[in-house]
Amino acid sequence: MNNKKEIRVRFAPSPTGELHIGGLRTALTCFLFARKNNGTFILRSEDTDRTRFVKGAAKRQIKDMQWAGLKIDEGVIIDKNGNLVEVGNFGPYIQSKRLHIYKKYVNQLLEEKKAYRCFCTAERLEQMREQQQAQKLPPKYDRKCAHLSQEEVQKKINAGKDYVVRFKIPKGKTTFDDLVYGHIEVENSTLDDQIIMKSDGFPTYHLAVVVDDYLMKITHIFRGAEWIASTPKHVLLYEAFGWRENMPAFCHMANILDKNKKKLSKRDGSVSVADFRKEGYPKEAVINFIALLGWNPKTQQEIFTMKELVEQFDIAKMNKAGGVFDRDRLKWMSKEHIKKMSVAKIYKESLPFLQQKDYYKNAPKENKTKDYIIKIITIEQDRLENFAMVGQDNQFFFKNSIEVDKELLRWKDNTDKQTKTALEKAHTVLHNVSEENWTRENLEKILMDAAGDKRGDFLWPLRAALTGEKRSPSPFDCAWVIGKEKTILYISNAIATFE
Repeated sequence: MNNKKEIRVRFAPSPTGELHIGGLRTALTCFLFARKNNGTFILRSEDTDRTRFVKGAAKRQIKDMQWAGLKIDEGVIIDKNGNLVEVGNFGPYIQSKRLHIYKKYVNQLLEEKKAYRCFCTAERLEQMREQQQAQKLPPKYDRKCAHLSQEEVQKKINAGKDYVVRFKIPKGKTTFDDLVYGHIEVENSTLDDQIIMKSDGFPTYHLAVVVDDYLMKITHIFRGAEWIASTPKHVLLYEAFGWRENMPAFCHMANILDKNKKKLSKRDGSVSVADFRKEGYPKEAVINFIALLGWNPKTQQEIFTMKELVEQFDIAKMNKAGGVFDRDRLKWMSKEHIKKMSVAKIYKESLPFLQQKDYYKNAPKENKTKDYIIKIITIEQDRLENFAMVGQDNQFFFKNSIEVDKELLRWKDNTDKQTKTALEKAHTVLHNVSEENWTRENLEKILMDAAGDKRGDFLWPLRAALTGEKRSPSPFDCAWVIGKEKTILYISNAIATFE
């Protein structure tokens, strides 16, 4: 293990698509560990799988990380002009720019007889696998090419035969200690002679990750539990290069599970960070939610700020059991974070979503002012699950007039006369409230006093007159938002339905 004091951790996504929840959790864990230990958080781009490369994916992934508040200290970043650039002393940080480095180390293994060239065709390998399956043997390469003489190898190269380079698994057993799962031992006889260099000259993940982590002086590796099976192969590569003494500490994180306790898949719907951004979830809620998937603070606290997560983060509190991805829990956390925000922040975050809604686009100008929207947010804040919900359940706030049915105005079995009398009383009471006293608190006190013991008889017709809906915020909240002039107008219109 690397015993250097400076903590260096890396997040190394492949630019093959959007940043998904599992990736964000890995990045967040690296970030929290680095910040807790005054270390360096590095971003490396593992783009050696050219068949799955997606143009622009790397930049979108970094933008999602920036949105989430994960500041990259070293590696691939986006500069002030919006370009991908590399910063730091251990570059290149983009793997496709490091091919000459990987080739050097592959040649070293070949020269030391720790690796060999394999010329087997895809057809032969498939036939070999079918035979192994028929005999119920584990699928492994049979080392046919490991026995080729140097002359035979050179003859095939001269003939232009394609080949890959395989690492020759030594005899014995491989051991390593994982910071979450403890001591792990694997019999080398169960391991396959893995490909470390593909026929196109690009390294496989197994070789590149080991070379890069060593040369970039990475001290701790955080990744999903599915990589435990590959770790012995990586340990053997560290040993083959003579780097075991400087091998990073491994920390595998429990898988994220769906509600059926199966590993969450990218095919399970919207599990990308971009999706949550589009749906209007606050970054604070997403980070809080992701942090608790596989990590337990061992306290009753459930709502965390980023600062609190950094302060309380401890590898010893990471779980072996997978964390369940529960969207209802995310909604609850989102609601709790929004409750703690200032209305000014909610306004700023929600406005881009609001501007896309038809009920906002079609609203009169006076219903689009900042002051007016902030009033709506003030009464909706405790019920908002995300920023996209502002005004969604109360679209009447954006209308220039309210059409109300006589039946909706009636409270229970009240007569037309009783309903009209209640509305006339509300009209008189509110008409006598001055503009300067038209506050949320004052309106509530005045209307509750006027309602007396029969609140439904008085408040139901008033609320229906102001909203035209069966469900809405309280009539005093609605009156406060739309203002005195429209309140009096809407009540007058409701009274007119009985004349």
